[in-house]
Amino acid sequence: MVFPAKYSSLNALELSDEARRILTRIIRVSFPHPQFPDGPYDRMTEKIIEASAESSWFRMALTQGLMTLDTLSDEHFLDLPDDRAIAVLKRIADLEFFGFIRRTVVLNLYDDPEVYAALGYEGESFSKGGYLNRGFNDLTWLPEPRIEESGDPICDTGPLPYPVAAYAPAAGIELGEDGLKGAGIIKEGQTS
Repeated sequence: MVFPAKYSSLNALELSDEARRILTRIIRVSFPHPQFPDGPYDRMTEKIIEASAESSWFRMALTQGLMTLDTLSDEHFLDLPDDRAIAVLKRIADLEFFGFIRRTVVLNLYDDPEVYAALGYEGESFSKGGYLNRGFNDLTWLPEPRIEESGDPICDTGPLPYPVAAYAPAAGIELGEDGLKGAGIIKEGQTS
């Protein structure tokens, strides 16, 4: 059972515009990709808000966490430079509301079509004939493989320089210092 919070603003069903901006900033600082446009981050904010609406506890934890974030630094969280914002987020990394944000973003951010485009991912390939004939070797972001031939001569792996028994010795025959030679099974110079 969820009890009403001490402050009525914590019971609101929708986050304020400032709380949404703080949430978007948390996501952007936690998952920094300069090449990503604003759209995926904004959609993650909406996704988190939608997911929190399914549970009163998560909604209240999210609202309280966002409202108290400014108490962890001398400045407003939105005005902090990235390095100091990261330091603030490290202080709350173990809190449930931040874990809720992190889980939701990890599961959804990299499944966004704009993120695909920013990362150069062309999507699944099965419906397009697979990767073998379409994009198998077009990874331009990887360096070319270094292939060098060794100058060492190839060793001849011909016949072994010693005889090998063609079968195991019969029961009761023990191996001597010279292997099976003294057992009468293999004679000097014989290979099989």
